[in-house]
Formats: sequence, C-alpha cells, structure tokens
Amino acid sequence: MISELEAESVHIFREVAAQFERPVMLFSGGKDSVVMFHVARKAFWPAPVPFPLMHVDTGHNFDEVIEFRDRIVADTGARLVVSSVQDDIDAGRVVEQTGPGTSRNRLQTAALLRGIRDGKYDAVFGGARRDEEKARAKERVFSFRDAFGAWDPRNQRPELWNLYNGRHSRGEHIRVFPLSNWTEHDIWEYIAAERIDLPSIYYAHERAVVPRDGMLLADTRFLVKYPGETSRVERVRFRTVGDATCTGCVESDADTPEKVIDEVASTRVTERGATRADDRISEAGMEDRKKEGYF
Repeated sequence: MISELEAESVHIFREVAAQFERPVMLFSGGKDSVVMFHVARKAFWPAPVPFPLMHVDTGHNFDEVIEFRDRIVADTGARLVVSSVQDDIDAGRVVEQTGPGTSRNRLQTAALLRGIRDGKYDAVFGGARRDEEKARAKERVFSFRDAFGAWDPRNQRPELWNLYNGRHSRGEHIRVFPLSNWTEHDIWEYIAAERIDLPSIYYAHERAVVPRDGMLLADTRFLVKYPGETSRVERVRFRTVGDATCTGCVESDADTPEKVIDEVASTRVTERGATRADDRISEAGMEDRKKEGYF
C-alpha cells in the first residue's frame, strides 16, 4: 500500500513538472512537508528537485523545527524562499491581534499569496491530506485557485482516471496535493520504512505545557497566558507542528516511529482535530480560510 501511494505521488510530481513553468513546494519542516520533499527527491533522482521550497513563516515557530528546516536545506542544497508574516505586519498589510488566545496563523494567508505573486509561481505543492479535516477532504489533487488565490469547492475539475488538468489563465494558479490519499498512519509507516529524519518534537519528550480548552499548549516565549494560567511539565509529543501559539501536543511515551505508529493506530481523532486551536474557530473555520486563499 505504501509503495502504491509513493508511486501515485511520484506521478503527480512529474505531471506538475511537465505541465507548469514555475512550481514551488511549501515546506515548514513538519512531517507531511518532510515526507513530500522526500518523495519529490525520489521522483527526480538523480537530478535535483526542479523547484524551490517556500516557508510561510509566522515568526512564532518552534525552535527545533526551524533548526531542522535549515539543516535539511543545507544538506540537500535546496533553495529556500521565506515569506514572512512579520514583513506584512511591519508594512501595514495585515494587523496583528495580541493578547491571550490570539495567533498569527490566519495572517499566513496574506504572506502566502504575496509569496506566490512575487515568485510568479503557477503551481504550489502542499502537504495537506484529505483525512486531516473535512474541508480538506473536498480538495482535488489539482486544486484550482483564482486570480485572488481563492478556493471555490464548487468550481473544481474532475480527476477521472488520475488525469490532472492544470490549465489556468495568467494570475491564477493550481495548489497541488501529492499526499491527498495518504493518512496519518501511512505517513508514519513511510517515515519508519524510509528512515526519514524529523524534528525531535514529533517524539516523546518532557516540556512545560499550559492546559487550555482541553489542549496542552507549549509554554514558549510566544504564548501569552490568561490570568491564572500556569504551566506544568509533562511528557508529550506533537502530532503536527505550526504556529507555537495554537499548536497543541499530546501526552505520550512514543519515542520511536514504531511506537508512534501503534499510538496513531489506536486514536480516533485526527491530528488537527486534537491539537490545532485555530481549527476550533467555527464549524466551517478551515473552509472559510481556504476560500480566502489559505493552504
């Protein structure tokens, strides 16, 4: 099964290389983007990956993830483009909310669209999977975005027999999701089989955390506490990584890929549903953001 998923993803990468002039891959250092990049390298080996990596940087990242991102770029010779939320804040293009419970996560949309526009990218690879969240379950592999970067779930193209239509007009682009049909369990089985390195926070470690709304948020320099909130040390790991102010962790002793696989096999809640505070804005929070141009 894993080999079939890999072959499908390789086919998608090669289709994009054949149909588009300026692709780019979103790369955060998270497990899905790491797996996506690993498959892309296999798709074009022994040639280098024929497109740059782009990190949409909130500025509120886990230190371990940024260190890992920079190490991967240095080790592979990939070209990294960083589109910074802080640049948009400084230029007055977006307004940052501050205080307890706020996050820069939604501000990523402006930085993403600016990065796509500045780079003149016509295809943007993302590591989203359909099992993550119900709005993402509606995505095609080739997801059409209009000149404003917006997604209309009713205006998507059929993909019968794995035929992908990348036709677009000037100013429009296609978001491409090579891991659409993978599950979290598949991702971890592939990580174990391919011995893929990940940021250390994906495995069990001791960390100061702040309980909030049924989640455990890392007590980082970015997290603003509510009055009366205190932190405690727990043995935890992260199922997904993102903005440190809204990405929770779970109590865990899984310190190897094999132990994570066993843990994932027994859970009934997706990683975003369990650990992403930004997905709890509303019932349709993710879909609303995707219509604005989000990942």
